[in-house]
Amino acid sequence: MLSSATKDAAEPRRLHRGLTAVLIRGQGDVDEGLQVLLALDPRLEPIAAIAGPLPLRLGSPGFAGLAHIIVSQMISRQSAQAIWSRMLSAMETVDSDRFLALDVAAVSQLGLSRAKAACLRTLAETVMSGKLDLVAAANLPAEEAMALLTALPGIGPWTAEVYLMFSGGHADIFPAGDVALRAAVGDAFSLTTRPDIATVAEIALAWRPWRSVAARLFWAYYAAKSGRNALPAAQ
Repeated sequence: MLSSATKDAAEPRRLHRGLTAVLIRGQGDVDEGLQVLLALDPRLEPIAAIAGPLPLRLGSPGFAGLAHIIVSQMISRQSAQAIWSRMLSAMETVDSDRFLALDVAAVSQLGLSRAKAACLRTLAETVMSGKLDLVAAANLPAEEAMALLTALPGIGPWTAEVYLMFSGGHADIFPAGDVALRAAVGDAFSLTTRPDIATVAEIALAWRPWRSVAARLFWAYYAAKSGRNALPAAQ
């Protein structure tokens, strides 16, 4: 049974737009969330012992933050960093107006796939038109923000979830579609096959309202067990 102090820590603590929601704003929040998780679910204790310290990995919301996640999706960390370096060289600062100012030849030299280049252009146009404020979106309740972001062509649930976690500081998101997270959950709980998205999402409900810290835990566990860092690359 949880102590009253642990129960209090497990409850959503901060407010935005009149709704309760836990937000991560510093390493202390990650550390607090982990302690609450270990009290909520003792099965996580041996996982935490293997995983080691959990990173904060928190950037700023905006075009650059979401663009970096789009660039990083489904390619190696090394390839993503190379593309991002070329984008920085071409623009100095990655933002929507500078991206739109690049001509077709310059964009083609960045190493982006056609789909990602189109996604970034649509995103930049939507931001520049005033139809989307990515900073404001990062501070919306998760369901509302997810609906807003995934309405854009080329932005799926994983991209939106990672943006809200690492640019918005949302503490209660678990990207169940992430292959490494699914593999880590399956290994940690000795499942015979890699669990599907629905199964992992169901399992993760036990870790509310600190599912983003649980995701950090399982990414760290995956890295410790496999030797491969699957945590989305930092901007």
